[in-house]
Amino acid sequence: MANEKYAHRKSEVRIRFTDREGKPLTNTDIQAKLTDHEFLFGCGAFDFIGRANPAPGSDLSFVTDRTDKWLQVYNYGTLPFYLGSFEPVEGKPDTEKLMNTAKFLRERNVTVKGHPLCWHTVCADWLMEYDNRTVLEKLRGRIHREVEGFKGIVDIWDVINEVVIMPVFDKYDNAVTRLCNELGRVGIVKEMFAAAKESNPDALLLINDFNTSEHYAELISDCLDAGVPIGAIGIQSHQHQGYWGKEKLLEVLERFERFGLPIHFTENTLVSGDLIPPEIEDLNDWQVSEWPGTPEGEERQARETEEIYRILFDHPLVKAVTGWDFADGAWLGAPSGVVHKDNTEKPVYRMLKDLIRKEWTTDVTIHTDEEGFGVLKGFRGRYRLSAKDRSAEYILSEENKEQPVIL
Repeated sequence: MANEKYAHRKSEVRIRFTDREGKPLTNTDIQAKLTDHEFLFGCGAFDFIGRANPAPGSDLSFVTDRTDKWLQVYNYGTLPFYLGSFEPVEGKPDTEKLMNTAKFLRERNVTVKGHPLCWHTVCADWLMEYDNRTVLEKLRGRIHREVEGFKGIVDIWDVINEVVIMPVFDKYDNAVTRLCNELGRVGIVKEMFAAAKESNPDALLLINDFNTSEHYAELISDCLDAGVPIGAIGIQSHQHQGYWGKEKLLEVLERFERFGLPIHFTENTLVSGDLIPPEIEDLNDWQVSEWPGTPEGEERQARETEEIYRILFDHPLVKAVTGWDFADGAWLGAPSGVVHKDNTEKPVYRMLKDLIRKEWTTDVTIHTDEEGFGVLKGFRGRYRLSAKDRSAEYILSEENKEQPVIL
C-alpha cells in the first residue's frame, strides 16, 4: 500500500469472522462500510447550541434542518468556550448549555473541541478587577473546571489562542495581555498548558494562531524547549482577503512540519463574495451592512476549498481541517459558509459532501475463506461490518492486528 494514493490514511487487517457460538463464518460475504473517518473533518458547531437547548415552545425546524445538513458532512465540531461569553458574570459559567450541546454531538459520533481556554479577546471584564497573580489563579482555575468537568465528552482543547500578538495587543485593555506582559509569551503558554494537562492528562492540547510566520514557529520551538506539552499545532486560515494559493499553503506546511507534531487547520474560511481590501490589517475592522455572495464567488469558493482539502488530506501530519462558518452571515457577516442563510446548499457544500462521504470512503465486500478469515483494507475509522441480519462495529486503525469479529 506504500505507493497507493492516501496510503497514510489507510490500513489493512486480516479478520476472523465467527458467529455468536464461535463457529467460523466460512465462504461468507461481509459488507464493510466506513461510517466515521479517523481524519477529523470539522466545522464550527455553534448552531447545535440552539438545538440541544431549546426554549419551551420554540420551533426547531430551521435549526434542525441546518444541523442535520451539518451532520451529513462533518464528524468534528468546535464549541465556544470564550471566557467573556461563557462566564460573563464571575461564578456563573454557562456549563449546562455547553454540556448539553457537547453530549448531543457525542451521541451522534461527533468529536468535540473546546475553543479557547485562554485568549485576550472576548476576555471576561471582571478579570480586570484582580492583580496579575490572582488573574493567573483565576485562569488556571477556569481551565481545571472546564477540562476536568468535560472530560470524556470534550477531550480536545485550544488551550491558548493567538499568543504571537498577545503581549502587544492594544485594541482594548484586558487581563490576559497584562498577564502575558509579566510572564512572557512562553511563560503564559506554559502555565495554561500545565493546568490543562493536570486536568486531563490524556486530552489533546493545541496552541492556535492566525500568525503563520516564522514568529509563530519560533514561539512553538521555545515552548517545546521549555517542556510545554503541545499535542498539536493549530493553524488559522481565515482567507477573507483571498485564497492563499497552493504555494503559500505548502510553505506554511513546510514551516510547521519540522516539529513532527500533528497539524490542525483549525479555522479555515473562504468567502463566496467580494474580498476584504488588502489594506485592512485587522479583519475585525471590516464592517459592512451587507456582504452578499455571487454565483461566480460560490464557484470560486468551492474550487479553492477543494484544492485546500486535497492538499491537506495528502499531508501525513495534518489530522484535522475545520471550516469556521457553516452558514453565511456568521463572523463579520461574510458569505463564508457552506450553506446560505436560509440553509440552502452552496456548491462548496455539495463538493465537500461528495469528497468526504463518497470519494474518501470505503464500502467493500469481504469474502471469507474456508476458515472464516477475510481482509479489510480501507480508510481508517469506524466501520459497520454486516452479514445478512447481523452486524458489528469495528475500528480500523494504524495499530490493528489480526483479530476476531463476532457477527
